[in-house]
Amino acid sequence: MNQQLQGMTDEQAVEIFKALSNQTRVNILQMLKNPNVHFGTQAHIVKEEGFEGGICVSDIRSKTGISQSTTSQYLAILQQSGLLETKRIGQWTYYRRNEETIRQFEQYIRERL
Repeated sequence: MNQQLQGMTDEQAVEIFKALSNQTRVNILQMLKNPNVHFGTQAHIVKEEGFEGGICVSDIRSKTGISQSTTSQYLAILQQSGLLETKRIGQWTYYRRNEETIRQFEQYIRERL
């Protein structure tokens, strides 16, 4: 059953399900849905960088209350599953939701499950 559905394979969906199998990772995605509500202004993001809505790792760590290494591990899992995008600006790394992947996953669930 390796058919593609608008770019979403069964294997990709399984990776997303795995990423969502942890409450803290789900919480991170929920907070990143409305970054202006959950996080302060991101000083190093400028419009020219084209990464509006990106949140610095340290702000995510602070909000979740988990260690830096665990935060980095969780963000890597979410990124590898395609749920997050990342951009390095200077010495800071920013993350935001990958809305296209989330839409594809929603469609995958609606049509395949």
